[in-house]
Amino acid sequence: MSQRPPASATSSVAHSTRLSRPWRLTLLVVIAAGLVLVTWQAARLAREQALSSLTDEAHNELRLSAEGLRGHLSRHDYLAEMLASREVVHRFLATPDKLEAMPVNRLLDSVRETADVSDIYLLNRQGDTLAASNWQRPDTFIGQNYRFRDYYQDAVAGRLGRFHGLGTSSKARGYYFSAPIWLANHEAQTADGVMVVKLLLDSVEAAWASQSAELMVTDRDGIIFMASREELRLHALHPLSQAQRQALRDSRRYAAAPLPPAGLETLERRPDGGQIVSFRQGPLAGTPYLRLRREMPEFDWQMHILKPLTPVQTAQWQAALLAGGLYGMVAMAGGYGWQRRRLRREREQFADRERRTLARARDELERNVERRTRDLVDSNRRLSDEIEERRRAEQSLRQTRDELVQAAKLAVLGQLAAGINHELNQPLAAVRAYAENARRFLEQGRADTTDANLAQIVELTERMAEISAQLKQFSRPSGDTLTAVSVPACFGYALRLYQARLNEAGVEVIYAWPEAETWVRADLVRLEQVLVNLIGNALQAMSETPAPRLTLAIEPIDDKVRLSVADNGPGIEAAHLARVFEPFFTTKSPGSGLGLGLSISSRIIDDLGGRLTVGNQPQGGAIFTVTLPADTAPRRDTSSLQEPPSHA
Repeated sequence: MSQRPPASATSSVAHSTRLSRPWRLTLLVVIAAGLVLVTWQAARLAREQALSSLTDEAHNELRLSAEGLRGHLSRHDYLAEMLASREVVHRFLATPDKLEAMPVNRLLDSVRETADVSDIYLLNRQGDTLAASNWQRPDTFIGQNYRFRDYYQDAVAGRLGRFHGLGTSSKARGYYFSAPIWLANHEAQTADGVMVVKLLLDSVEAAWASQSAELMVTDRDGIIFMASREELRLHALHPLSQAQRQALRDSRRYAAAPLPPAGLETLERRPDGGQIVSFRQGPLAGTPYLRLRREMPEFDWQMHILKPLTPVQTAQWQAALLAGGLYGMVAMAGGYGWQRRRLRREREQFADRERRTLARARDELERNVERRTRDLVDSNRRLSDEIEERRRAEQSLRQTRDELVQAAKLAVLGQLAAGINHELNQPLAAVRAYAENARRFLEQGRADTTDANLAQIVELTERMAEISAQLKQFSRPSGDTLTAVSVPACFGYALRLYQARLNEAGVEVIYAWPEAETWVRADLVRLEQVLVNLIGNALQAMSETPAPRLTLAIEPIDDKVRLSVADNGPGIEAAHLARVFEPFFTTKSPGSGLGLGLSISSRIIDDLGGRLTVGNQPQGGAIFTVTLPADTAPRRDTSSLQEPPSHA
């Protein structure tokens, strides 16, 4: 017969069971709450660290992108001002109804192609386009009026203009540079014309598209003028007021673009100035981004970078999972240790393994930081090497240019060899004849006649020494120091080198310059080389002209002096005028020259602070004009070094 447990024992077991259930529930709630707290804190810490790293990365990318954009634009800010100072532009703008626009059109098109810009065009004082680089296209700017543009209004008021917007004809986004053109009075209230250069920005945006971020440039109205994504361009960061839209329509900056809102909303503002944003609509909708801004005050722009938060979200999940796993493992280890002491050693080993894992993770993070720092140092070193390489290349270029100049001088000496040989042979023959006669007169005892012959021999040897001295002076290397140089003396030196050819061809030399001595700031040898080259080219051009005529002119103009060498030969074809100063371009027959003389002469005049131009005369023949800064006569006597030419 079985026995029942005592009633008191049954009641105690039941009471113990009822007490253990609340403790179990409480323990489960505490464990769950701890799991939530740990994972939340780990995710929050990982998010802050990832956001900090992403912010640093975004700051670097934003800085480099802004500097790249600034460098791309500043490369061309000199172009409009340079073209506004060209003499051919001034002549055409002064009398546009009398001169053809085609030389200016071709000049602008050539400069556009060389500088790799979109368009270059010339406006008169009223804002009408007189000449343009796209003169040959159906959508040419010629005839269009742009007085409503800010860049015209700035430049016509005497300031350098900067403007961005949509082209009214091309509908292409561009950045515009403008410069005033003054024909005479720089103190006038209104400029005589405006030179405009348009630069497209597609290449910059194409480079942005390869980055792991979205880049935008906004103007002072919050219009997205440039963006790495086409869908964001010409949108407004915030809805525009009616007054803003009316002001944009009046300036026609963005033509008739609707400028809808981009739908950007701010989700979080961070203490470091960054923002967490997202788009309400469009292809970027639903993706959160880290947004940073950088001011570009010289353009009145802001550059924005949007970095996707995918790395941050990934870091959050990884940290949450890792922390949750660690917490679960610790909880399980604690439970097992509380229940089974024999598992304590395993728990300690497990904790040690986890510490090593965290140490490896920390070491890996430090290695990543060190590697990125090393990459930045290497990038800076490569940049320094590139700068040094460019400096060496420029030095080599200058050395090569000087060698070419000296080679060109020696080539001219070769061309002059026949004339110099003729000049020396005549005195040598006369010296021999006078010497033979002197011997006979000595035999006859005619001392007076012998002395007269010897005097003639001395005069002839002095003439031969003068010819060789001219060649020595011409062949010596030029210096870098600029001094006061007599222009008539330089012309006289060049004519003496070609005296034999002038006499042989019966060339009439016309001198058109003032009686007073004219001085320029230049290098004597280099200026003489240019004049020798120009006179030699003129003589070659008149080789088949029945009555050759060489005109040499000097015209002082304010603080400049204009020198010209003109001939009455066949002239230069209009299609070749824009290329005569290009290296290796020549219209001579093969074997008559390399086409370097005029290119080197143009470079020499540029180095001397002047300008060399070419044109055709109305009565026929070519004219080369050299414009140099004027100077005053030096205090010391230079008559022994430079002597004026004979006007006979």
